Amino acid sequence: MSIKSNVLPLEKSPATDPEMVSVVIPVFNEVANLPDLWTRLSGVMKQMGRRWEVVFIDDGSSDDSLNMMRQFAEAMPGNVRVIELARNFGQHSAVLAGFRQARGDIVVTLDADLQNPPEEIPRLVQAIDDGNDVVGGWREERQDDAFRRIASRFHNKLTSAIVGVPMHDYGCMLRAYRRHIVDAVVQCDEKAVFVPALANSFAKRVAEIRVGHAERAAGTSKYNVFRLLTLSLNLVTGFSPAPIQSLSVFGIAVFLAVGMLVLFLAAHRLIYGPQEEGALWVLFTVQFALIGFLFLALGLIGEFTYRIYMEVRRRPTYLVRKVHGDDERDSSHQ
Repeated sequence: MSIKSNVLPLEKSPATDPEMVSVVIPVFNEVANLPDLWTRLSGVMKQMGRRWEVVFIDDGSSDDSLNMMRQFAEAMPGNVRVIELARNFGQHSAVLAGFRQARGDIVVTLDADLQNPPEEIPRLVQAIDDGNDVVGGWREERQDDAFRRIASRFHNKLTSAIVGVPMHDYGCMLRAYRRHIVDAVVQCDEKAVFVPALANSFAKRVAEIRVGHAERAAGTSKYNVFRLLTLSLNLVTGFSPAPIQSLSVFGIAVFLAVGMLVLFLAAHRLIYGPQEEGALWVLFTVQFALIGFLFLALGLIGEFTYRIYMEVRRRPTYLVRKVHGDDERDSSHQ
């Protein structure tokens, strides 16, 4: 008896060109920035003296971003493709869609908001040519508000500790990857993926270079407090068993501490007899602290369970509606 699988087939990666540099750009409502981005980016790529392509991913934009990117593809067939997703799936899912379509042996990721200058791309490519597997950009002088800088600093320290690869700036989208790293990230097919951390976990040589950073010229940032917290939670639950292990360690510590408290109170009662010094309030305090910790532990366990559930359901991370460019076609692959 044959068993039918409900898993969608993976979209095959295109043939790799060892001389080509692919630039993958996720786009969500960036119509005001796209003309300047394309002018600067195309100028940089033409001057590099290598074959190149730009893969735009429209992540469910509601403005005129898709039509503008299609115009870029029509103006430069063979150099530009536009991956139209069925809806907004998020930045990292859009990057995965671009990874699947990229043909170059070196793949560079770039935001569309022009805060990271495309003029830095040749320096990242050179660092890859020097023998590195992954090269990250470091926005040493960030042009963001104080809250974003503080939150980013905390997130970078957390990511460095969990992944085991120290970097100043895991949040910078201006990064370069060798082809085998890109293929490894795609093959993971994770539902809650943080691409820079996952790529670094596969890389033998990782480098970081200082890159420029500008204020957003137009539009609004797509990362708010909730998204930053979600990204950190994805990182903690997706890359390390430390939260679950820490619960076990904390449980043992609490058990020992409560046992010592009980022995102390029992000895105090035997020596001094019944007294009204507030021992009952101490017990109540410990009890409520344990109840609070119990809810925290249940929340973490529930988060891990939910992520296991998301993985075994095998729902697609994204859906491609259409690929616009030199091999334009309809697609519904994952």
